[in-house]
Amino acid sequence: MTSGTNRLARQRVYVLWALLVAVLGVFVARLFTLQILQGSLWAARAQENMVEVLNLPAPRGVIYDRGGRVLARNAAAYNITLTAAYLPDDPGFRDALLEELAELLDMPLNLNSLQTHPYVPCRSELGLRQLLEYGEVSQPYRPVRLKCDVPKEVALVVEEKAAQWPGIGVEVVPVRDYPTGRVTAAVVGFLGPVPEALVDYYEEKGLDINRDKVGYAGLEMQYQDLLAGQNGRRVVAVDVAGRILYDLEPPRQPQPGVNLRLTLDLRLQDAALNIVQSELDRWNAYFGYTRFRNAAAVALNPQTGEVLAMVSVPTYDNQRLARFIPYDYYKALEADEFKPLLNHAISAEHPPGSVFKLVTATAGLNEGVVRPGMIIQAPGTIELTEKYFAGDRGRGRTFYDWNYESGGFGQLEFLDCIAFSSNVCFYKVGGGYFDEIPNGGVGICRLKAYAEALGYGTYTGIDLPGEADGLIPDPTWKRIFRGENWSTGDTYLASVGQGYVLVTPLQMAVVGATIANGGRVMQPTLVYEHLDAEGRVLQSFQPVVRWDVTQEARIPEFENPGGIGRCRETGVTKTIDPWALEMVREGMRRAVAYGTLKETFKDFPVLAAGKTGSAEYCDNKAQAANRCRPGDWPSHAWTLAYAPFDNPEIVVVAFVYDGTEGAKTAAPIVRRIMEAYFRLKALDAEQ
Repeated sequence: MTSGTNRLARQRVYVLWALLVAVLGVFVARLFTLQILQGSLWAARAQENMVEVLNLPAPRGVIYDRGGRVLARNAAAYNITLTAAYLPDDPGFRDALLEELAELLDMPLNLNSLQTHPYVPCRSELGLRQLLEYGEVSQPYRPVRLKCDVPKEVALVVEEKAAQWPGIGVEVVPVRDYPTGRVTAAVVGFLGPVPEALVDYYEEKGLDINRDKVGYAGLEMQYQDLLAGQNGRRVVAVDVAGRILYDLEPPRQPQPGVNLRLTLDLRLQDAALNIVQSELDRWNAYFGYTRFRNAAAVALNPQTGEVLAMVSVPTYDNQRLARFIPYDYYKALEADEFKPLLNHAISAEHPPGSVFKLVTATAGLNEGVVRPGMIIQAPGTIELTEKYFAGDRGRGRTFYDWNYESGGFGQLEFLDCIAFSSNVCFYKVGGGYFDEIPNGGVGICRLKAYAEALGYGTYTGIDLPGEADGLIPDPTWKRIFRGENWSTGDTYLASVGQGYVLVTPLQMAVVGATIANGGRVMQPTLVYEHLDAEGRVLQSFQPVVRWDVTQEARIPEFENPGGIGRCRETGVTKTIDPWALEMVREGMRRAVAYGTLKETFKDFPVLAAGKTGSAEYCDNKAQAANRCRPGDWPSHAWTLAYAPFDNPEIVVVAFVYDGTEGAKTAAPIVRRIMEAYFRLKALDAEQ
């Protein structure tokens, strides 16, 4: 009995030893795998846990106007932080501290959980206790942001209580500040958080996705990389609690962003915005309701392409978007049918109306279709046999002058056609009229070529995002996009800036500058100089001549320029004779002296020249209001002018959506902006 029991006991001991050896073998094998076979892998991972790369923010560049006035800068914002490791261990003290903070910061003690709402600096939807929990678990020695962008008064209270509130601190960070607000918002733009779709792109550029902001519009977007500079980098060793122990490599200091000095004159910009808005308000008061809400104005130096002022109405207040983007305000801007966030000066495309007659006049003179002194019959209406293809017998269509109810002009010398803006005159010049203007006149093919040579139908190259290129149609375009053949009536309409022709206010200003300066198509620009943080010039402005229409042969010859078929080039090109542009300028001068701009520019102290325009339209707004009635369509108002006549310094374009007649609503805007320019010039000369 005893020996059997002993054998059983020995067997149990052997089994136990075998189990122990097996377990030990597993541990030894695991240790061998981890330390020998995978040693380098785990050593690298341990090193990764010990190493942290800190992203050091670079100061964003400042934006100034041409006189050094600040349009965008960096201002201080205050964040309240909590460092869990520095809080006393006493639970009662912590609870009392959190309750006081909750009252000061107007934050809940408890809200959501870390499992459902991860911590994101400045954007977490968590209560103070949840934020403390995150700090204790994840980064006890790193500040956790409790609330961002608090009023300075709140930050001062926290600093005053520093001794009583250990672990609670104030973090001072830069935020964008736009002191000129709505005056320059359409040009300067604003910042916002990195869009999700561009996270990888901006991470490659060294941005901290949870901290840094990027340009959403205007110059802030166009010059994002230049303004943002280059963030710095610090590689440090940390312990398990997140404390920084030492630098593992020399820190790379952040490189400040480049400062920009603009061509824009804030004084003129402010005056132009107030002028546009006051003119709209005046007309709205006259009508007794808000009829005019949408307008744009551009002022350029025609010799250099410098943008002196650029106004888009309605606009917005980018100062309200500087620290964060309020949801309600932003959604209201998006919902506005007149799109305040859109820069209408560069992005809105509209029919140009009679201002486009300057193109038709240039083409007619340069092609020998008309000449100064030539008398053109200008009754109130003319009948056209409209044809859609060669051999078409056609059908009758009546075309009207703007003063058809009073019988038209009777007859006009050609340059007076510009001065009085006769539609009938330019119908004939553009599309031909029996023996009076034979061979189809200028024709759509040459009309398109001259329009593009002068600056229409293409991007101007302005240093702003979102520019539109307009539209100068031709027979091929109409077949593709309208499924119809071109007609002689289409040419008539295009000749006076109607039909399918679309331009932007900036394009119109560039064309006006090209005519005024004698043929040089200048690239418009808003940036005059790049400056470093100490104000040293890094890059200065150099005017860019895109081409000179009097020197470069950009206008093709066509096999049948007055026809209505396909535009077939012969391979021969030509320039515009400076004489033709001189005659167009003379016609514009007559418009101010005794034509459509006579009343508006009466007693103007500087010799000026210009052209008015009223452009019929039928867009979605007009259709919704049932205003697209044949023979009585609504119309936009345009005016283009420059001065002084003999040595132009400024060209101004004004556009008023649904503004009826250019001479009534747009022309006063142009005159007043010019007055402001010359008044400021005289003021500067006195100083």
